Amino acid sequence: MHKTLIVADTLNLFTKTALEVISFDDYLANYPKKDEPKTRVINLCDTQKYLSRGYYCSLLAQARKHPVLPSLKTINDLSLQDSAAVAARLSLPPWFVWPADKILPAEIYVLFGQAKDQQFEKLAEYAFRHFPAPVLKIRVVLAQVNAPADSHATIGVMECQSCGFDLVPADIQEWALSTLQKFTSVQWRAQPAAKRARWDMAILTDPTEPNAPSDSKALKHFVKAAASVGIHAQIVSALRPDEVAQYDALFIRQTTAIDHTTYRLARSAEREGLVVIDDTQSILRCCNKVFLHDAFTYQNVPAPKSRLVADASSQTCAGLVRELGLPLVLKLPESAFSLGVYKVEDAHSLEQKLTRMLEASALVLIQEYVYTDFDWRIGMLGGKPIYACKYFMARNHWQIYNHQEGAADSGDFVTMPTFEVPKPVLQAATKAARVVGEGLYGVDIKQAGDKVYVIEVNDNPSIDSGIEDAYLGKALYELIMQEFADRLEQRGRR
Repeated sequence: MHKTLIVADTLNLFTKTALEVISFDDYLANYPKKDEPKTRVINLCDTQKYLSRGYYCSLLAQARKHPVLPSLKTINDLSLQDSAAVAARLSLPPWFVWPADKILPAEIYVLFGQAKDQQFEKLAEYAFRHFPAPVLKIRVVLAQVNAPADSHATIGVMECQSCGFDLVPADIQEWALSTLQKFTSVQWRAQPAAKRARWDMAILTDPTEPNAPSDSKALKHFVKAAASVGIHAQIVSALRPDEVAQYDALFIRQTTAIDHTTYRLARSAEREGLVVIDDTQSILRCCNKVFLHDAFTYQNVPAPKSRLVADASSQTCAGLVRELGLPLVLKLPESAFSLGVYKVEDAHSLEQKLTRMLEASALVLIQEYVYTDFDWRIGMLGGKPIYACKYFMARNHWQIYNHQEGAADSGDFVTMPTFEVPKPVLQAATKAARVVGEGLYGVDIKQAGDKVYVIEVNDNPSIDSGIEDAYLGKALYELIMQEFADRLEQRGRR
């Protein structure tokens, strides 16, 4: 049986209970504890705002291997909406019946799949099954159409929204606390994944993207390699969530982000049972450096000394300089191609830059600066290294990419077989990739003397013609497409 930690924004709501409830700051600073038992987390913080404390609570829990409710996928399913698909809207199930002359409540609160009003109990279970979050606020919207005369169903949709425990109305708080207490003794079960079995692939690209993961020649190599293993691949630059079901697999060759169409398409594809690279777990974990930092720390992946910071006070900045030295590297949780990454040389610059960055994110990652002439990039697929590059720093710059006046300059590169890579570098890359999953990753590593430091794991890594394929050639593309074919084969046919 797992120990259950409850994290909430306001602790005084729970003073009359025997529940163990802690603040986000406590969870951030003091967990996991040494020799702690198996622990799961119920996140009662407000998760509606992207990159809020509630968001980070679930992200850090997953990094620390604490089963958490809600998961990041659920948070994003409920909050990341666009005009093509509103994830938090469900069609009313056919068994739901509501008399036409009866007024529906404006909103219904669902606590762990339970509704206080028994007539909405089954509907609450239905909502929780699709969006497993501790507190849901649902609103039933009836369609303005006439149902068939012999139909006993009510036609319409159910809009679902997550909210923090603080927002539960006072008149049902006692019931909500009782429901929470009961849920702490319930065993959590994951829902089975759906499966499909066709052999068509969409390769998603954005022709207008300045730093696309693959150039046009590389994309053509992917299409040919797919055909060699029995997959019909089609390059698409636009794809709606309701179109993914016509494919077997989705290969994203567009820079990914969580609050972005790439994530939503990957999530839609997973729901339809497609084989997806990059999968949403990989996107969630790689796109946020806070997750990687925490996961590296608790799973002993060699990395630069780092700290997560939530304020820019003079005291905090002085402590960072004292502990990590100068210069320091500041990173927004979501950044790619060296964007959102800054180096500061003194405490004053640290405080100024950190203040601005905290306006965009509740947490900022601060790292010690490790000087090297180049970064290793180890390509990983299915937990194994498949290519290796040395990326040298841009001229007169401390990073691989130097972004100036809207243009990006990059340094030179050397591509080599993985067997020529120093063993500690390959070991660190393999360990770091394992933190994220079994997808296609580029692990960035610095090597200083006999020490190696994993900087980050990138989902959707660059694979350009003449660069990453300079050693393996077309075999690199065939390796990747064979992985798709193997996963499709394992998924089975029906």
